[in-house]
Amino acid sequence: MKISRSRASSIGPLVAVVLATLAVVHSFTLPVASLPLHSKSRDFISSSSSSSSSSSSSSSSTRRTSSSLIRRRVAAADSTKDASKDASKDPSSDSAIAVNPLIQRIQPSKTVEIFSLVKQMQADGIAVTSLCVGEPDFLPSQVIRDAVVDAVNAGDTRYTAVTGTAELRQAIAADLKRRKGVVYNPQTEIVVGNGAKQCVYQGILAVAGAGDQVIVPAPYWPSYPEMVSLAGAAPVIVPTKAETGYLLTANELRDALVAHPAAKLVILCNPSNPTGGVYSLEHLRELCAVLQDFPQVAVLADEIYERLVYTSTACPSVAAQPGMFHRTLTVNGFSKAYAMTGLRLGYLAAPAHLAKAVTTIQGQFTSCASSLSQAAGVAALTLVTDEELQGNVEIMRTKRDYVLEQLATMPNVKVAVPPAGAFYVLPDLSVHGDDTAICLDLLKSKQLALVPGSSFGAPGTVRISYATSMQELETAMDKLRTFLQELKVKESL
Repeated sequence: MKISRSRASSIGPLVAVVLATLAVVHSFTLPVASLPLHSKSRDFISSSSSSSSSSSSSSSSTRRTSSSLIRRRVAAADSTKDASKDASKDPSSDSAIAVNPLIQRIQPSKTVEIFSLVKQMQADGIAVTSLCVGEPDFLPSQVIRDAVVDAVNAGDTRYTAVTGTAELRQAIAADLKRRKGVVYNPQTEIVVGNGAKQCVYQGILAVAGAGDQVIVPAPYWPSYPEMVSLAGAAPVIVPTKAETGYLLTANELRDALVAHPAAKLVILCNPSNPTGGVYSLEHLRELCAVLQDFPQVAVLADEIYERLVYTSTACPSVAAQPGMFHRTLTVNGFSKAYAMTGLRLGYLAAPAHLAKAVTTIQGQFTSCASSLSQAAGVAALTLVTDEELQGNVEIMRTKRDYVLEQLATMPNVKVAVPPAGAFYVLPDLSVHGDDTAICLDLLKSKQLALVPGSSFGAPGTVRISYATSMQELETAMDKLRTFLQELKVKESL
């Protein structure tokens, strides 16, 4: 385990705007072979039309157009960077104003940047199949949509309390008591935020700071370590094993805490993004038993996917375990289970003193969440039935099973433990080489967008999100199979 950062000294001028998002190796050093920067990304991109000579004329034209558009973006970024360099030499230029040095230590969100790139490519007329973002393809329930309209018509468009409306906080408390068996005071122990992501960051800020360390099991959601760094603390990356479903074991947790006495917080994502792994009740209790020997360590339990599980039992909550309520900050939200991604609504539930700290932070950041989104949240928790949500789970299960079946037929693709929750699969493609190069090649040759596993602390893998239509999944699996078959032929030559 290492907590030191390694900086990429050169990323190449343009790839940052177009495809270099994929080419940047995650800044944290892991106890596995680090991946080199794809130094030939620019040449790789600009040569995209040369490999399509055997395609139909319309396909060749499309690819030439795509390549031309990409090259123009590369040239534009190069020009912008050169101009920036020149301007930085002029003290009177705006470019001479330095940004906070902290920013240079933070990696941008790869998933967000790739998604933005895909949307721009699609706007430019390039047909791209994207499995890079975790966003359900179905609409929110009708009662949720009606609640937003009703709130507008009723004039509920004003600021609310920083912590959210009393009605929503009461609904959240009732839901957590009913399903998780955990009792929270809605007035003092629940904070509603602008999405679960904000709640995660504020939870980290409330607990960890300069001189502290935060345990982050890998694979991880890429924002975790970056948020820890923004808080001034140091992320401690703890690798997990594919054969155990990438779930942190009790021994791994104990070893990490013993080796890092400055640890103040452990982040647990259950179910996991990007693996889909789910901690069972027995497994979770083993981890909590270890934490009893480290009373100074809090837990940030990111349970945003907890309603999307494919096991016979519900996903257990950390705060519900013996001796854990007083040291657990639970984060959840409405984006995944209720398909309310654009409404940006999440919440944090924690003991009063921690919730108060989070409220203080949010009061200086964004104040309250949208009043309309909060009305939608009340409808989600009080009007959407468990049966309707379970129906969505079964749809996701069908998609998961389809993707696993297709991956099983592809050459040299491994999925050690099938995902039991969320809507991601993290197959191992390491036999085929560098995951970043694979994703670059996929986007360039097949217009298929996946996220390299190195972005999640899992080099050699790629993350597939199956939270899309079956039609899109079928197209994506066909593209991936063809790509890997062609790659296998090349490797045999």
